[in-house]
Amino acid sequence: MNINLDEATFLKLLKANADRFGDGKAAVRTKSHGIWKSTSWKQYYEKVKHFALGMNSLGLKKGDIAAIIGNNRATTLYAVIGTQAAGGVPVCLHQDSTAAEVAALLKQFDVKYVIAEDQEQVDKILEVRNELPALGGIIFCDGRGMRRYRDELLNSFDEVLRIGGINDGDNPGLFEKRIADGSGDDLAMLCTTSGSTATPRGAMLTFRNVLGMAESLNQVDAKRTSDEFVSFLPMSWFGEQMTSIVSALAEGFAVNFPEGPETAMADLREIGPHIIFFPPRVWEDIARSVQVRIMETTPFKKFMYRTFMPIGEKVAELRLAGKPVPLSAKMLYGVAHICLFRALRDRLGLSRVRSAMTGGSPLGDDFFKFFHAIGVNLKQVYGLTEVAGIACIHKDGDIRGTTVGKPLPGTEIMISEEGEILLKNNGICAGYYNDSQASTAAMKNGWFRTGDAGRLDQDGHLVVIDRLQDIMRLADGASFAPQLAESKLKFSPYIKEAVVIGSGKPFLTALICIEGFLTGKWAGDNKIAFTTYSDLTAKPEVADFIAAELAKANQELPEAARINRFALLYKDLDADENELTRTGKVRRAEVSERYRDIIEALYTKAETVPIDITIDLQDGKSTRIVSTVHLRNLR
Repeated sequence: MNINLDEATFLKLLKANADRFGDGKAAVRTKSHGIWKSTSWKQYYEKVKHFALGMNSLGLKKGDIAAIIGNNRATTLYAVIGTQAAGGVPVCLHQDSTAAEVAALLKQFDVKYVIAEDQEQVDKILEVRNELPALGGIIFCDGRGMRRYRDELLNSFDEVLRIGGINDGDNPGLFEKRIADGSGDDLAMLCTTSGSTATPRGAMLTFRNVLGMAESLNQVDAKRTSDEFVSFLPMSWFGEQMTSIVSALAEGFAVNFPEGPETAMADLREIGPHIIFFPPRVWEDIARSVQVRIMETTPFKKFMYRTFMPIGEKVAELRLAGKPVPLSAKMLYGVAHICLFRALRDRLGLSRVRSAMTGGSPLGDDFFKFFHAIGVNLKQVYGLTEVAGIACIHKDGDIRGTTVGKPLPGTEIMISEEGEILLKNNGICAGYYNDSQASTAAMKNGWFRTGDAGRLDQDGHLVVIDRLQDIMRLADGASFAPQLAESKLKFSPYIKEAVVIGSGKPFLTALICIEGFLTGKWAGDNKIAFTTYSDLTAKPEVADFIAAELAKANQELPEAARINRFALLYKDLDADENELTRTGKVRRAEVSERYRDIIEALYTKAETVPIDITIDLQDGKSTRIVSTVHLRNLR
């Protein structure tokens, strides 16, 4: 679809698709009780119209902020575009946020209305309603468990649609007259930043910002009207909104919503999508799931995997290095495709994928090579919420394992004297909501300051090193990027998270969180009894086993990035304890402070650190952990 960026809005694109496809093509599919139900483009438009008119009847006025919180549902699409059509501005929040986090963001963004998925989300808001004097209403989508709720703020999603339908009947043509009013420079949405280095901010993105980026992306990674996309990442992650809302409206492909988070991977296989956009953590989980299955499968299948996987890896290494693949290797790869990779991709739901992307943070070389080895044309994407999500991407036939590709059409990149990546394009947001100081600080002579360290290689590819503030220097002055070592360590299926420490220290150390299920299985196979996660990490045999895994990864790292000592943490890092962002990124400052005693012990000769702490749980209860943290040498 050709987009006039001066005039285009989501509502105009939706109306164009409704006129173009009518009831003849699915725009949205939702799985419920094992059955996929389709919504046509015409029905999509009607739901948005009735939601918008219903919200106006409830009191939503031009410029009001409406927050949407919950798991991925079709109602999110209707709420986002319907809020815009009613004159408001939508913002999607993380569904696993605590009540306190929700309250802080609702106050920060002056939210007037909340569209909540279910009882759980409604309860969070009602718990803090006294802190939200501006709150004018809560609309819930799933009414289960809500029959006895009598709060005057509450209305069901269906009731809003009903009210909107009445409004439409009483004022025929009113909504259609609004469609021409919007322009490309109108505020489309607020999008929360990840908050890895500061409190999440609300980037103000216009229709020109987001639709311009979608158009630029489509020039180098084309989407088709016939494509299928499965939506199950949080809508608060802008990469999800960019695909399931922006690109879907611009190109007219179908968006599919799984029945729930627990069925997402099975539903992915049923749909067999053409487009996938996952953050690194999901790709890492998929790769680990394959490693786990191979460990548990039959001897014949293990033989097949161990025979053909090295062939795929060798071909992937050559292609990702930009080197030609010999004919003999191509022939062997063809055999491997027939005997292993074709069935493996189908098992993972990746058999029809044409556009596979990863972004949000760097994906480790080993994981990237794994997917190219099995035949998934995975591309790195680099961008930030503040520049409408995407600035660089790999192009077909020019994919490098160590880069994030070249700039999109219309994007310029410059590396500052400090090594910071600076960007300039039409996607740069209008600033941060209610934060003029941060908005000013984010710009430098017309360039957006990303906060990332990087460089441009001789072919014009961007190499992202790490967050600029995370680049560390050892006591001898040697610098290193912790992400390089962390991604290598996490390729082991037994390691879920790794945090490298060493700024100002004589050598590098790491805090390690094990993958509990798989490590527990290893312990069971080796007749090592344990009860809880913390008990498992307290076993010296487990520490020795993980040391062997880390030692293998260490050998593949440059000398300056190798780990000397590590500690096995007694618990997973947790977003509820502010150790991770809601998008899964490590908050280094918080982790360094919380585990300061363990980090200090890593730079002594201590072999263990006793632990006796009490952790406050989200439900108001607390739990005591009495354990032992093992410290081990690797060099």
